Amino acid sequence: MARKRAGLSERHKKILKFLKQFQAENGYPPSIREIGENTDISSTSVVNYYLKQLEEMHYIEREDNVSRGIRLLRNLEGNLLKTAQDITEMFSVPVIGRIVAGEPVPVPSSDFNYFDSETGIDIARSLLPLKEKAEDLFALEVQGDSMIDAMVNDGDIVIMRPVTQANNGEMVAVWLADRDETTLKYFYLEGGHVRLQPANPLMKPIIIDDPAHVQVQGKVVLVIRRLDQA
Repeated sequence: MARKRAGLSERHKKILKFLKQFQAENGYPPSIREIGENTDISSTSVVNYYLKQLEEMHYIEREDNVSRGIRLLRNLEGNLLKTAQDITEMFSVPVIGRIVAGEPVPVPSSDFNYFDSETGIDIARSLLPLKEKAEDLFALEVQGDSMIDAMVNDGDIVIMRPVTQANNGEMVAVWLADRDETTLKYFYLEGGHVRLQPANPLMKPIIIDDPAHVQVQGKVVLVIRRLDQA
């Protein structure tokens, strides 16, 4: 697929408008899939093609090993945008445990105290929603492949914000009190029960009849790819 002309095409402009709108409404960048769904692009590879062009034209900046790692640099007129934090400003988030993204396993084999207190991961502050406070965040290492279609793979690190409630469709870490088990899934409260939905077509959702048995412990705000995994 070759570019036929220089400058921004209508599709480039549509993507930039959506990036700006999504960031303003949510406080963090959209995923590749969300960009495609909202700009009428059915293929994620085509979305990546246009994002690469925007990066080459210095309209955006991307972190290849970070899910949602897109930073808007310029507006449609090509003017540089002012940001609250610079991409080089780094801070450390403590990695406090391991969470299973597959069939839930009993605590303590996936509990949040697996790693020692000195374990942490450095990330750029600008990759996070502006409303997030660095001192409130914690990180978990993912074990399993039930969230692979959400770009969360075995060995990845998920950055979490502590929460006790979740909205439908949010990716959360939950403790299943009646089973003494933890898991990472999409959360849905529907028809008086909770559905914990994997992002893997080969796996079935976990249905919990009594919502009181589902204790939300954190919401995913960022995914860090572990490229050094074997």
